[in-house]
Amino acid sequence: MRVLVVEDEPFMAEALQSGLRQEAIAADLALDGDEALERIAVHDYDAVVLDRDIPGTHGDDVCAVLVRDHPGTRVLMLTAAARLRDKVDGFTLGADDYLTKPFALEELVMRLRALARRPAAAVDPVLVSGDLRLDPYRREAHRAERPLRLPRKQFAVLEALLRADGAVVTAETLLEKVWDEHADPFTTAPRVAVSHLRKALGAPDPIITVPGVGYRLVVPGSGA
Repeated sequence: MRVLVVEDEPFMAEALQSGLRQEAIAADLALDGDEALERIAVHDYDAVVLDRDIPGTHGDDVCAVLVRDHPGTRVLMLTAAARLRDKVDGFTLGADDYLTKPFALEELVMRLRALARRPAAAVDPVLVSGDLRLDPYRREAHRAERPLRLPRKQFAVLEALLRADGAVVTAETLLEKVWDEHADPFTTAPRVAVSHLRKALGAPDPIITVPGVGYRLVVPGSGA
């Protein structure tokens, strides 16, 4: 998944970015509301971790833009204000979740994972296709009960392919969801990551290359 962290304290912002990346979550940063709106207009984020009290465009107004123009992007409001009234205000603005400072990174990650699987219908948090099983919460992946020790990028690529449920995932989509905004749009990183992932998954190869388009996952027994 790809997340935008909107936090005006550089040390905390960078710590959050680093921590999320360790959990195979691609994370971009915005240090004020104006920068956040610029990022949101360009990138398709799964979730935005939004500090409510930020310079430039206020966090409440950023939230309003997200709710109005990007209904598929989840908003986790992050703030030092712990009063019930503040939480009610945040949810009234359209935030999907609310976390007060100080907080544990593990809790933030769990909440983001929960938001990512909150579409119109309930989705099992563990992704299963044929003999493939991936648990984003525990950072565990298995094939035919065999543990897969995947680096972060390969884990995130596999998660994106599993979430597509047999549909084609373009290289551009992988770059958008797995890497961050600093990735070179002409990079071969997605192709290289898929190549290494194929080796890790073993035979039979479940990843089909669709020439000129991207990749799809077809696992025996998945029905795809």
